[in-house]
Amino acid sequence: MAVVEEFRQLRAEPGARGFRRRTDAERKEERAAWTFLFPWFIGMVLITLGPMIASLVLSFTDYNLLRDPAWVGIENYERMLGDARLHKSLGVTFTYVLIGVPLQLAAALFLAMVLNRGLKGLSFYRSVYYLPSLLGGSVAIAVLWKQLFGVSGLVNQVLGFFGVVGPGWISNPETALSTLILLHVWTFGSSMVIFLAGLRQIPDMYYEASAIDGAGRWRQFRSITIPLLTPVIFFNLVLQVINAFQSFTQAFVVSGGTGGPVDSTLFFTLYLYQRGFTDYQMGYASAMAWLLLLIIGALTAINFLVSKYWVHYDD
Repeated sequence: MAVVEEFRQLRAEPGARGFRRRTDAERKEERAAWTFLFPWFIGMVLITLGPMIASLVLSFTDYNLLRDPAWVGIENYERMLGDARLHKSLGVTFTYVLIGVPLQLAAALFLAMVLNRGLKGLSFYRSVYYLPSLLGGSVAIAVLWKQLFGVSGLVNQVLGFFGVVGPGWISNPETALSTLILLHVWTFGSSMVIFLAGLRQIPDMYYEASAIDGAGRWRQFRSITIPLLTPVIFFNLVLQVINAFQSFTQAFVVSGGTGGPVDSTLFFTLYLYQRGFTDYQMGYASAMAWLLLLIIGALTAINFLVSKYWVHYDD
């Protein structure tokens, strides 16, 4: 009751902050704010929200870009249950994510700890290591990767120098996906920069106190670095899982858009592209896009639910 009475008194005061009438200057600032925000709202509706709603509607239709959409209900979603290539693409994508993301985060954390030891020219090394993240999803890097792991590529040339005959890495179903995973691991720069920022926030006094108690570097890493870095690890994990599920360019260029050999590099996004822009089955492709959205959303939700058991915050 005391809180309610205090609120009434505050509201009754004509000059109280939050309840007084806005001045002309404040109204002018508000109008200016809405003016600058208006282009963003237009882009949100036309570029993001509008296409999302359109794809949701198209997912319930039979649409091939050449004629008007025909309503088929949930037929596209039922069709996915019996699509063997879709199941194969999901297996390839999950393998890529489950192996590539942990390896990338491990490499990023390792190099972040190396750079955190106070190397000279830190800004230079940080920029060099971040560069692959800027180029990793580009067509040029994918073409370069294809040349490196070709039958007569640089990798096999180096192996041949030591008397080892290397296979055709990207033409062998057993190794083709591994080359793409290696490319994903190589693009560790953005995660590394975030890890480095997190390491810089850990107070040195924790390490000094543990050193006095006789803790070695491995014990400090397990008992200090990892627990205090778990919020950053969680942040990188969520981002990299989402990005890995959306990978497309690498598989498209390396396989020539086929997902081969023998569908070993058939990412879900690549199969979606084939259905939509090769077979012109836009209704089915839209349904696949929403399936991908549901998978990413479900995994993100699971990550957030499980995070309370292993992510430690200062409070």
